[in-house]
Amino acid sequence: MSENDSSAPAASVPNRWLVVVGAILIQLCLGAIYAWSVFTPALSAGDPADVTSVYSAEYLGMEQAEFDLMKEELAVPKEALKAATKTFNEAQKDAAGDQMKTTLAQTAFDAAEKGFLASMDGIAAAHKVKDKIDALTYRFSKTQTQMVFAAGLALFAIVMVIAGRILPKIGPQKLAIAGGVVLGAGYILAGLFANGQFMPTFILIGVVGGAGIGLGYVVPIKVGMAWFPDKKGLITGLAVAGFGFGATLWVKLAGSWGGLIAGVGLNTTFIVYGAAFFLMCAVGALWMKIPPVGWKPEGYEPPAPTAGKVLAGSVDYTSGQMLATPQFYMIFLCFVFGAGAGLMSIGLMKLFPKQALETAGMTSTEASAIAGTAMAVFFSLANGIGRIAWGTLSDKLGRKLSIVVMMALQGAVVLAFPYMAGTVALLYLGATLIGFNFGGNFALFPTITADTFGARNIGQNYGWVFLSYGVGGIAGPIMGGKLGDMGNFPLAFTICGVMCLAAAGIAACVKPPKHDHVAA
Repeated sequence: MSENDSSAPAASVPNRWLVVVGAILIQLCLGAIYAWSVFTPALSAGDPADVTSVYSAEYLGMEQAEFDLMKEELAVPKEALKAATKTFNEAQKDAAGDQMKTTLAQTAFDAAEKGFLASMDGIAAAHKVKDKIDALTYRFSKTQTQMVFAAGLALFAIVMVIAGRILPKIGPQKLAIAGGVVLGAGYILAGLFANGQFMPTFILIGVVGGAGIGLGYVVPIKVGMAWFPDKKGLITGLAVAGFGFGATLWVKLAGSWGGLIAGVGLNTTFIVYGAAFFLMCAVGALWMKIPPVGWKPEGYEPPAPTAGKVLAGSVDYTSGQMLATPQFYMIFLCFVFGAGAGLMSIGLMKLFPKQALETAGMTSTEASAIAGTAMAVFFSLANGIGRIAWGTLSDKLGRKLSIVVMMALQGAVVLAFPYMAGTVALLYLGATLIGFNFGGNFALFPTITADTFGARNIGQNYGWVFLSYGVGGIAGPIMGGKLGDMGNFPLAFTICGVMCLAAAGIAACVKPPKHDHVAA
């Protein structure tokens, strides 16, 4: 079966807006990867104070009053440690060579840390929950939590190339179902067998789950463009909006709405999510059909080609021909920089603001709740809205100008974010703008690929362009995690902000390819 074949006769052509419904259902599941930040506190809950901020009294097998008392008793030494940490950091900045001042601050910090650790051990033993806490064997470092995230992003991008090649052979419906099966299986198996160990979690959630996302992601884009040649920017934005909104759904179900992690634990949450991913992808696949050959929207006429330039639909590059053009590598590099910045921000959107808010004087519980809201509400909703908004704007402004403006704005916001994260209102503003611009990548890069290299082979060609997302997905989050372990989150944001500004400059230099790049 070819990409443009359809067994349905023209008389049975469905309402094309049902395609959008199916696309959003599928993308809601695939967007689970952006919900990863809600799992990181549970994955790294290595001491009683962290456990009480993630799990409930019921899950720890305690009476609520006993649980509340333990939290109160832990809060005193933890606040002392936080104050000592703040004093030490300020002393380092202000010392200006005064070694004695720094040494005194270090001594105070060491004493506070020792007292805090001793307090935790005593409280855990006194309340008879130490065995339960030790059974929560998730002790991932910040780098390890981001390695799982990066593996998912990398496999997402790599498998998408394969998915683009097999889509014409098996059709979009089977490919979407396969994506749901693989994604769901990864989460279910992790819940059943990972048992808090890093390597099984890395393989099942990162590798297997990421592969499932890669299988399904290209389907709504390809099918959406086929049904909406007159509104490619808008429909691509709508088709991938669910991916951004999905993070809000899955984060809130795990946390404040459903409270799954606190109520049933991380492993059961993985199982519930895996089953939901499979079912929703299967339902969404019902509408993933290519329109009949020759079909076009009523009143739509394809634009006439401009002399010497490629318009989507006038010249269709194969993947090999596309890879021989400089335009491919310029677009690829822009996407690497934009994706790397956004994905690093996603990976740290809970960890870094929480740290910044605690340094500003908030309790751990308050900071965790605010940082979670920044990710689950402001970033995630803006991520979905940005896909629709940037896609719609690009239909009017053009893809190139839209990418230049989006990348320049993203660079400025990411550079400023370390100074915004410690203030609640500015944190929410920064999370909103980063999410809004990050979402725009997924509406603008498929459409600039179609406009530059033709729409016929978009399933295969965009798979190659999307490898840049995998490169950015490995480099950005792991760099952020490593710098976080080194206590230097701000440097990660600075590096990524500069990369976005560079991407704006590169995008401004992209020119349309010539017809002579395509073999006759």
